Amino acid sequence: MNAEESQDELRTEYDFDFSKAVRGKYYRQYVESSNVVVLEPDVAAVFHNSADVNQALRAMLEFAKQTAILTEHSNRPVD
Repeated sequence: MNAEESQDELRTEYDFDFSKAVRGKYYRQYVESSNVVVLEPDVAAVFHNSADVNQALRAMLEFAKQTAILTEHSNRPVD
């Protein structure tokens, strides 16, 4: 391949001057809004997809809420 063949074939409107780019411009915003969770391999093996994980977590949250209500009622002083 000669020098002529290896030249960039991008149109001029796609020629971006990277010297004016800002490194990490959106990094902080991305980190604050990202909610990616990496499961350990043994846990991931149990779930087939994210819907299964979400269903299990919602069930756990509902159970925790019900348990908190029952605990609250059982800790009330008897009149």
